[in-house]
Amino acid sequence: MAEPIVLAFSGGLDTSFCVPWLAATYGADIITAIVDTGGLDDGERQRLADKSRQLGAVAHHCIDARAEFFRETLRWLLAGNVLRGALYPLCVGAERSLQARRVAELARGLGAKAIAHGCTAAGNDQVRFEVALRTLAPEMKILAPVRDHGFSREHEATYLRDRGIEVSAERAAYSINRGLWGVTIGGKETTDTLESIPESAWVLTRGAFDALRPAEAHVLAFERGVPVALDGRRMDPVALIEAIDRVAAPFGIGRGIHLGDTILGMKGRVAFEAPAATLLIAAHRELEKLVLTQRQMRLKELVAAQYGDWIHEGQWVEPAARDAEALFESTQQRVTGEVRLQLRTGHAFVSGVSSPFSLKAASKAVYGEAAGEWTAADAAGFSRILGLPALLAARAAQRAQAAAR
Repeated sequence: MAEPIVLAFSGGLDTSFCVPWLAATYGADIITAIVDTGGLDDGERQRLADKSRQLGAVAHHCIDARAEFFRETLRWLLAGNVLRGALYPLCVGAERSLQARRVAELARGLGAKAIAHGCTAAGNDQVRFEVALRTLAPEMKILAPVRDHGFSREHEATYLRDRGIEVSAERAAYSINRGLWGVTIGGKETTDTLESIPESAWVLTRGAFDALRPAEAHVLAFERGVPVALDGRRMDPVALIEAIDRVAAPFGIGRGIHLGDTILGMKGRVAFEAPAATLLIAAHRELEKLVLTQRQMRLKELVAAQYGDWIHEGQWVEPAARDAEALFESTQQRVTGEVRLQLRTGHAFVSGVSSPFSLKAASKAVYGEAAGEWTAADAAGFSRILGLPALLAARAAQRAQAAAR
């Protein structure tokens, strides 16, 4: 018998197909591993373990990495207010580097020499997994059956049914990925740019727009940029994110369809649901506006855009990512305070913010009302000097025009 193969397992169609196919093709024991970075409850964890055994795996491991995922990645995506395409909060994909690393650690401990994944040739995840694996576990052989053999979803479903393994029609029609930061859903509608997925395909927000819900008021608290409490109840970040999902999802908050550039350079489209991420980024951004200087905000926005690209591309292993995180760490020292929110169907409204580090409260001036920090003469002089470059440019243009006549 060949050495065991460790398969990064999600329970979806692609990785389900990989279990019997790898066993038959390589004559090896298949060990499945799921790295839980959110979105699983006890029932789902048990379902995945049972499914792994049904598919023929000799062992199944579930690694809880939710706290690690927040500590290593999500806190920095939140610190950077990262929204890809000004819309998508990197719901799924940001965790792949961590998952690859933890699967590699497991494989080493089990004496395996090969790691398999179920990514396709057209997707982003193949790049994310393999960049991390080749960097962090270069001694491991990487197997990618679906990509390397071009298997279709229809072929995979038939292969499993022929071996007595039932395949849900919905699971065959839609590719659903769920993590702590949200859910992504891909199907035939997202291969084009015109249609939304059907209401039945949404996971967290299904039916949210069937009827208006009464508005709800909530308060989020942050300490040094990290969310710590909801409505006065302190929780660790993982529990807090899960609680916000439960509060915001029924309002349909965080639902969207992202159209953007894939790592491979083509346009891609995916439906997503990110209630907690959407709410937290909106609240965090407003609190930062109160406590950070304008230059801090501008510098952080530039770095955050790059950081978001790196994480999207699976470049968490890039040393420059640690440098960006060091900047974020510095900017978050005073991002402490409370954010008041009003939730309505389809919308989250930030109604107010407060902080002991408020730059507004530190000023004697009141916008539009009283100067406080300067005199009327100071204001007139400032306006004159601020407009001087434009004045000189206009004067030079007039002289050039006059000389040309």
